[in-house]
Formats: sequence, structure tokens, C-alpha cells
Amino acid sequence: MAVADDHPLVVLAIERLIANVQNIEIVCRAQDSTGLVEALEKRECDVVIMDFYMPGGEHGDGIDLIKYIVEHHPKAAIVVLSMTTDADLIARALDAGANAVVSKQDRLELIYVAIVTVLAHEDYLGPSVRALLADASSANQVDLIRQKLTRRELDVIARYARGGNVTEIARELGRSVKTISAQKCAAMRKLDLSTDAELYRFAFDSGLVQAQRLGV
Repeated sequence: MAVADDHPLVVLAIERLIANVQNIEIVCRAQDSTGLVEALEKRECDVVIMDFYMPGGEHGDGIDLIKYIVEHHPKAAIVVLSMTTDADLIARALDAGANAVVSKQDRLELIYVAIVTVLAHEDYLGPSVRALLADASSANQVDLIRQKLTRRELDVIARYARGGNVTEIARELGRSVKTISAQKCAAMRKLDLSTDAELYRFAFDSGLVQAQRLGV
């Protein structure tokens, strides 16, 4: 296994984490992409643990380094360690070929979980990374909903999903029951929803209700 991080304490922590684990050994250590690539040229590794940001190397860092490893060492599984809260960047890292992403804010033991998982030829995302991607997915879905619905239709179905009925919503918004009912039906038709149960489930699963509460 290879470990590359420009913070020596991180490398040391990983060494201690797996010190007593059978069949897992760190044979390559590096502090930038240059050192990592040189080490991999001398000895192939089945797992590469790399910090996403490592300045100063000849082969770049982040996405560029992931792509390089995938191209030149395709048998190596890549575990990315990162502090980023940029969901798009994480998605790009996965698209580039990373097999696992673990936030440095998560427990150290999860790096071991990631190692074992990728050795079993499965992908792994730490809990903070999963939450970040889920939040981003919900935000993107809300944006898509807004593109399909008018502002009034969006307001009506959000209020309805929060437990309001057509009569109450009409009174709150100063519109007729007929108008509110028509806007609700129009919104459901645009979202391909047939029943109120589907509307409730969609509103909460997509994050629409939470977004409306926060005024997003």
C-alpha cells in the first residue's frame, strides 16, 4: 500500500492505524505527487491512499493525480483523503477513478474501513462525504423542480406537503380554493405525481420542504 500526504503526521497516523493488521503493509510513502509516482514506478501497490491537495509535485494533485494513477497503475485502488466541502469536486474525483473518498473530519478508523472495502473491489464513501453528496443532490433536485414549476405552484405544494389543506392554503394566500386546487394539480402533473402520498414522499425525499423552510 502507498500513502501520500504532505502532512507527515497524517502518514504516521495511518501507519499506526494498520500497524497490527495482517496482510496490509505500507511500502511506499510520499509527500507530493512526484514522490508518489516515483515510488509506484519502483513498486506496484494494490491500494494508494492520497491527500487530494498536495502542492509542489510534478504530476499535480487532486483530479490530475487520480487520472495519472488510473492510467499508469490501473490495478491500484485509490482512496482519497480530503477536507473539501465541494460536492462537485468530490463527484469529479469519483468520475476520474477514485474508489473511495474519506473526509479528514471523519474518524481515523474509517480509513481502515475504506482500505478493506476497496481491497474487496467495492467503492466506499465516508459518512461526511455521503452527507455532502446527498445535500448537493437535494439542492440540485430543488433547482430542477423550480425550473418546472411556477413560483406559486411551488409554494402551494410545499405548504400542502407540510400538512396544509387546500382550504387553509387558500385562506393563507388570499386566493380561491379553486385556484389553489388547480395550482396543486398542475404542479403534480408537471412532476408526474398521481397521488397525495406520492407528493408527500417526493417533497421530503427531494428536500423541497426543508429548502422552503430555510427560504432557499
